[in-house]
Amino acid sequence: MRTVVFDLDGTLADTSGDLICAANACFQALGAADVLDHEADRATAFRGGRAMLRLGFERLNGQVDETEIDEHFPHLLEFYGNNIDRFTKVYPGVEVALEQLAQDGYGLGVCTNKPEGLAETLLQRLGLRPFFGALVGADTLPVRKPDPAPLFEAVGRLGGRPGQSLLVGDTMTDRDCARAANIPCVLVTFGPNGRSVAKLSPDALLNGFDELPDLVPAVLAQAAQTPAARPENRQETGNV
Repeated sequence: MRTVVFDLDGTLADTSGDLICAANACFQALGAADVLDHEADRATAFRGGRAMLRLGFERLNGQVDETEIDEHFPHLLEFYGNNIDRFTKVYPGVEVALEQLAQDGYGLGVCTNKPEGLAETLLQRLGLRPFFGALVGADTLPVRKPDPAPLFEAVGRLGGRPGQSLLVGDTMTDRDCARAANIPCVLVTFGPNGRSVAKLSPDALLNGFDELPDLVPAVLAQAAQTPAARPENRQETGNV
């Protein structure tokens, strides 16, 4: 089985609006106005809830207290879970591309640093869950991306092999995860970091999901020309 594994936030959907609302709800509970901006802080939103809280408290207090982050993080998750799809938008062409890849015989999965339960709920709400035969979240295993174990887990659940798999993502975390797994990586240019992801030297760039069905076999064919780099031909070293 040839497999394509996707990141979720910033790759399949722009989830930044709901993530920032959840962080701002924590600051509002403290009597502050909205601390994070929906446009300027999109990239921070995709780094996760704790990153948003750190940025907000640094703006409010001029410093960050990790105890405060730990205290408010559960409230952020609760608010986000209750308001997970108010502003989130699937990127154009996602459904058509996924359907075409499935018809072409690829197994499709998601490997995200969003908690698995929240990822399950969001994919269901967005109507994307039926496309994916595997979902691995931040808490599915004891480790998360960029450790390669979650990516290997997603590929394994699809019945695939790393040597015939590809990861589609949007950040350095995805690039590092793919490199640790010796799996080719495609980074989207329409995520929060735009075309600056080219500096990360992925195997390919994706400018729109209409390109994906043709891009996937080309990237896999290129990777197959360097079999010495495949994970099954080297000893795994565990955590990165």
